[in-house]
Amino acid sequence: MDLPYHTLDVFTDTTFGGNPLGVFPDAAHLPTDLMQRIALEMNLSETVFLGPPEGPGGTARVRIFTPGREVPFAGHPTVGSAIFLASQGIDAQLDAAGCGEATLVLEENVGPIPVVVRFEGGRPVFARFTTAVRPEHRPSMYTPAELAAMVGLVEADIGGGGLIPEMVSCGLEYFIIPIKTVEAARRSVLDTGAWKRMLADAWAHHVYLVCLEAEGEGVDVHVRMYAPGSGVPEDPATGSAAAALGGYLSKADGREAGSLSWTVEQGLEIGRPSLLYVEAERVGGMTTTVRVGGSAVAVSRGTMTVPDTG
Repeated sequence: MDLPYHTLDVFTDTTFGGNPLGVFPDAAHLPTDLMQRIALEMNLSETVFLGPPEGPGGTARVRIFTPGREVPFAGHPTVGSAIFLASQGIDAQLDAAGCGEATLVLEENVGPIPVVVRFEGGRPVFARFTTAVRPEHRPSMYTPAELAAMVGLVEADIGGGGLIPEMVSCGLEYFIIPIKTVEAARRSVLDTGAWKRMLADAWAHHVYLVCLEAEGEGVDVHVRMYAPGSGVPEDPATGSAAAALGGYLSKADGREAGSLSWTVEQGLEIGRPSLLYVEAERVGGMTTTVRVGGSAVAVSRGTMTVPDTG
């Protein structure tokens, strides 16, 4: 059986930046174990399998796999899938210059994810999704010193801006560790032995370093993300973590009501510079909405030959 596939670089507008994504169209019907083996063969942070929608109002069914497991929701597969689907032809309200927007609804395991895709010159160039669930917060069960040691830092590197370690999810769980400087982010190295002892079986086992300094002009936050439990030593751009970040920073802001936004850089330490755009809405002292957006570019297409499942 020959399966066509495409790859995109997501959270970048330049080839070889961002986070690579594998996309298998018309493949959501495949057996789950085969999808997992294909994702391991692709060996990207995530590979998606698309199919027809299963519910009213949906645009496509989307299943998302890391090399190690299926995940209910992920950001760069959501952005990349939306831009890929839009490039294949959908109804969009475009002006004479080919500029405008279209809204897609991607059916992921976490629930329906609305995504607004922006077109320029008749091409989809940017997508912004709204999370299916509001942020969930859980306290850290480790001291700053213990967390610092796990990521190759010292206790004095932890914190900054009044932030404290916390576990947060907007559909996928992250252990957020605030650090004070970009220099500390560069020094960080995950101790996988310590990670196995501390977080391998935790509610949030993805490790997300957050710094309120940044290298890029106009950028607000510098981040790194380690996900050994999903078969990803370090991710170059993580939209689901950026969604958790929106909930985390919104809670720390604490205002009664308002709109917040941040530009986030990731992947610089591993040669895959990425930019993610995060928004949060607060109403009644709570985070009511989180959105994450970014660009994507098509990179390659091909065919994978796999054993016939029939």
